[in-house]
Amino acid sequence: MSSLIESVCKKESVFDFITPPDPTRSADILKRIEADLHTGQARFFEDTTTEILGLCAGYGSGKSFALFAKCVQLAILNMGYTGCVFEPTNVLVRDIFIRGFNDFLEQYGISYSFRASPLPEYTLHLEKPTTLLCRSFENYNRIVGLNLSHVVCDELDVVSQPTCEAAFPRILARLRDGNVRQFAAASTPEGFKFFYNTFGTEEAQARTDRKLVKMTTYENKHLPKDFIDRLESNYEPSLLKSYLLGEFVNITQGCVYTRFDREKHLTTEIPDLTNEIIHVGIDFNIGKMSGILGVIKNEELYIFDEIRAYDTDELGKTIRAKFPRATVYGYPDASGGARSTNSSKTDIQILSNYKIYNQSGASNPAIADRVNAVQALLENGKGQIRFHIHPRCKEMIKSLELQSYDDKGQPSKDSGHDHFADALGYIVWRRFNPLHLNAGKSTGIRIY
Repeated sequence: MSSLIESVCKKESVFDFITPPDPTRSADILKRIEADLHTGQARFFEDTTTEILGLCAGYGSGKSFALFAKCVQLAILNMGYTGCVFEPTNVLVRDIFIRGFNDFLEQYGISYSFRASPLPEYTLHLEKPTTLLCRSFENYNRIVGLNLSHVVCDELDVVSQPTCEAAFPRILARLRDGNVRQFAAASTPEGFKFFYNTFGTEEAQARTDRKLVKMTTYENKHLPKDFIDRLESNYEPSLLKSYLLGEFVNITQGCVYTRFDREKHLTTEIPDLTNEIIHVGIDFNIGKMSGILGVIKNEELYIFDEIRAYDTDELGKTIRAKFPRATVYGYPDASGGARSTNSSKTDIQILSNYKIYNQSGASNPAIADRVNAVQALLENGKGQIRFHIHPRCKEMIKSLELQSYDDKGQPSKDSGHDHFADALGYIVWRRFNPLHLNAGKSTGIRIY
């Protein structure tokens, strides 16, 4: 690391040196910080090569200290350039980051200047003055036009899923300067949200541009002796996996599709599709069109594929490319008859142009009715299982496993796991619910 610091100091900069170039000064700071880190913090601190680095940490594990250390480390490795730290809100920038970071800088004797307005920012007086901007996710657009060397984010799972999804690519696009370009984020996991989707899924862990470091509360030896005991006394076991071990668990009101079981429902034995009607459940969302493809055999549903598309037209083209001559029945969101995701025609009219025959009712069924119909297909009171899904349908499987109820008792839409589950529900309601002929009318009856 010291050789990298030396090379940074040799580079020309538009900034004047506050002190004569002395790479041993910054190297000494990093050594002293590293010596104070426990094992989990050190794993996060030592990685300077992974482009997108995540730290999944329990309460009291020392996450904030690890983030402060990473801020200083990346500032030293990118001397003369500009970095940025994000908290979920401006209030947390002030109350959490600024107060803690000031103490950290003073603890290690790092000279700095701080400007509070118009937006907070630090200048670290290293061998070359280095800027660290402080921003909130709620105002992520304020980094437009900046060239950043590094970005550090705190508590990503406190930020809403839509905001994270909009901010993340824009922030990565700003990493275009400096010597060590890294996006480093930390969070206590709050269920299966953005942090899980970015670092915890099988797909994310298979990518070479990102890595997840897990850190438990037990690794922090500086906690009060009764801290862990109090957590263990006040939280149920599933929450303790998240809050002590930094594990991804469902911490909301409970899973929606409690009867789904991979061992019972996953299968590679899909009926021969030749001469079969293809049934397509569709959930309309601009940029996130979700479709699932299945066949019905002996009153059982086999889901064999799934489709992600930008709009209705792309979805229709994809379906017809896969099945140019098959009869295709579509089970879309009933609201698709009133508007379109991409043209003056309604979504259902667009599907009709591709000879996808609409099977939806005049209106969508009540959410509870649709959920209960799916539950009954997964396994009814007689123990009958009439739902089967191919392992390739990964997003559909995630929806069944991870969608949970929100604090209002409704299936949550914040995590993004609702789209494929909704698409499935439309097929099941129309084809397997005894009341499907009355779908679109108020029946006053719910199937449990």
